Amino acid sequence: MAEKVKTVGVKKESGFLYYLGKDGHVWRSKMARAGQKGGDASKVADAGVTRESGYLYFIDKNGDVSRSKMARGRK
Repeated sequence: MAEKVKTVGVKKESGFLYYLGKDGHVWRSKMARAGQKGGDASKVADAGVTRESGYLYFIDKNGDVSRSKMARGRK
């Protein structure tokens, strides 16, 4: 189960990948499609989140920063 870390309210556009950067802010990059190049990252919002080890951070469907515990050591 995911827990909300920070309420940002980013409006997502199709064709872009939204993620939490190493600096703790929300970034987006254009996704590569058939024959088109991706990349060209730009900052979308200032979140100021500090990461903790053992968690996966992502932008949820509401445009907020959430995290969930990483599954480690499954058999």
